[in-house]
Amino acid sequence: MAAKNHFSFLFLLLLQLQLFYSGRSDLQLNYYAKSCPKAEEIIKQQVMDLYYEHGNTAVSWLRNLFHDCVVKACDASLLLETVVGVESEKESERSFGMRNFKYVNKIKAAVEKECALTVSCADIVALSARDGIVMLKGPHIEMKTGRRDSKVSYSQLVEELIPRHNDSIINVLSRFQSIGIDTEATVALLGAHSVGRVHCVNLVERLYPTVDPTIDPEYAKYLKGRCPTPTPDPNAVLYSRNDRETPMILDNMYYSNILKHKGLLLVDQQLVSNPLTLPYVKKFAADNDYFHAQFSRGILLLSENSPLTGDEGEIRKDCRYIN
Repeated sequence: MAAKNHFSFLFLLLLQLQLFYSGRSDLQLNYYAKSCPKAEEIIKQQVMDLYYEHGNTAVSWLRNLFHDCVVKACDASLLLETVVGVESEKESERSFGMRNFKYVNKIKAAVEKECALTVSCADIVALSARDGIVMLKGPHIEMKTGRRDSKVSYSQLVEELIPRHNDSIINVLSRFQSIGIDTEATVALLGAHSVGRVHCVNLVERLYPTVDPTIDPEYAKYLKGRCPTPTPDPNAVLYSRNDRETPMILDNMYYSNILKHKGLLLVDQQLVSNPLTLPYVKKFAADNDYFHAQFSRGILLLSENSPLTGDEGEIRKDCRYIN
């Protein structure tokens, strides 16, 4: 009887794993090779053109991928606008500071001109992130495609599913592990904080009324210069760069900085104080190539989280609205 129960348990476990990875396995390299062979090159060219015109777009593409894929699935639900009775995920406080959505529409329009109703917005989110990472001097990632677009917004789940900047690192690790991303890959993905900037509204709790003792004192003085009030206007452009040395290069300087107690966010500094994550911080700080390898692995795991494939969802004509 015990052997039979053990077999039943293993069967159920294997079935669950199959369901978890089934969507991932339906994605494939060069998915549009026949239906729209120029699709990936068009997206890449658009990303490059936008980068040279507006450099910050590359960071936006990377953040889009995170915000889309962590909430339910990689299905472009993030891009849907608010319509009667349904709020956009972009309206959530967790989406504060996100921008450049209008340029996603520009990329989509270029692809639609070549191949109408063929390339999903979800794949545009994924591929623009891939190409944006290269523009930030990060690694080239062989990314699979074949995602389809959600017909619904998951705005009610955003606050629950996207980790906060002041969450405990244990909660962050748990959230990523729930979508199949292990501790090392999670620490690598947080290395995306090497680029872009953090608004003062997300920093001031570490500076006022007293400075967080885990922040380097000289760095704290610099941050107070950037954020001179404990109640910054969220509509004002008050921020600090994640990495002052190489602010637009996706490199391992982030890990060197947090080892020197120069992390901007509470979650950044917790990577050093937690024994589960500190060894990876040290490894990445010592070897940029190794960081890039683990970052690539993390991006692939993230980008393949529960995608809609096959006959699921749809291919939106306009990324902002369902067909």
